[in-house]
Amino acid sequence: MFKNLPLFIGLRYTRSKRREGFVSFISGFSVFAMALGVIALIVVLSVMNGFDGEIKQRLLRVVPHITGVGPEPLSPAQIAELEQRLLGDESTVTAVIPMVQTYAMLSYESEQAGVMVQGIDSSWANAELVSDHMIAGHLQQLQPGEFGIVLGSQLARQLNTFVGDRLQLTLPEVSISPAGIFPRLKRFVVMGVFTVGAQVDASVAFIHQQDARKLLRLGDHYQGVQLQMHNAYDADQWLLTQDLPEWRWRSWTEQMGTLFQAMRMEKMVVSLLLSVIIAVAAFNIIASLVLMVADKRRDIAVVRAMGASSGLVVKVFVVQGMAVGFMGIIVGTALGSLLAYFIGDIVALMEALTGVYLFDPSVYLISALPSRLLWSDVAIVISCAGLISFLATLYPAWRAGQVLPAEALRYEQ
Repeated sequence: MFKNLPLFIGLRYTRSKRREGFVSFISGFSVFAMALGVIALIVVLSVMNGFDGEIKQRLLRVVPHITGVGPEPLSPAQIAELEQRLLGDESTVTAVIPMVQTYAMLSYESEQAGVMVQGIDSSWANAELVSDHMIAGHLQQLQPGEFGIVLGSQLARQLNTFVGDRLQLTLPEVSISPAGIFPRLKRFVVMGVFTVGAQVDASVAFIHQQDARKLLRLGDHYQGVQLQMHNAYDADQWLLTQDLPEWRWRSWTEQMGTLFQAMRMEKMVVSLLLSVIIAVAAFNIIASLVLMVADKRRDIAVVRAMGASSGLVVKVFVVQGMAVGFMGIIVGTALGSLLAYFIGDIVALMEALTGVYLFDPSVYLISALPSRLLWSDVAIVISCAGLISFLATLYPAWRAGQVLPAEALRYEQ
């Protein structure tokens, strides 16, 4: 009767070992998938933060931090009075610049483009910022009465024009004469091209402020003022604390709200897509726990028969699954943070070794991969991954708690 018992015991031991090995493999794969998902999220979010900061930095070199427009055009005396008042705190407002601008359409041969035309003067504070980004010509070439214009690089490419070409500027106004109604047109000569690596390259053009006032028939007045801040990110808070004239004030965050909203949406969508890797790790945790529950039914039944409650069994399997999840989270957080912090140096090293450049300086406006590691993003990634790991353990742990000793031991000898 018992002559085949050693063989039976050996086969059962072998199957048990194989089963435990397979469960261990699934658990190890769960740790790897969780770590990979956390690494991918931290690195990608850091790179997107780097690009976000790079774009904002480039925009703020050209875009006014705060714009104020009054109900009536401002005289130079009114602007000087406002400047004396606002520059009292030099640590906040660094410059008060007269503003004259309008929307117009530029035409060259068969190409047209709508742009924001801004008046500028070489003596104004923002002229130096624009001059630093000129790639052709010089801003100082804009002289009153010569009707020269400086274009953004993307705008010049769209119009297929370069320095020395003559453009036609059409204002959104009409001239009424005895001969009829005609659009207001003016010929401009391209004096230069600038580039900052942001959307202003495709939507902004500069002309001399006297030419701009002449086009808009402002005389010696201006439409409003532009403020440059010491810290542009304090613009909204500064507006809330100031008792300013009853003008229409707008900060750069409001003017560029559509762009920043699109960037936030892009970051959210990319995060959700990469979270699929963490979801895969969670399914692996579920699979490993389900297999473990099936393999340990006899042991669970023995423990239950010895007096362990269903809740205690559930807690044991929750802890087991959370241990797998948190092991992957810890490894992923450590490696992801290091990779995000040094990714620029790593990419530069790979480019030097292979001779293949990710960002060719002759094509792109950046030569290195920007990255900005935010610990708030890391905390969010850890919290979400931990929550997903916890939720993944609930069903297998509940199944383990439902094992009845009598049924589990019925066929056990």
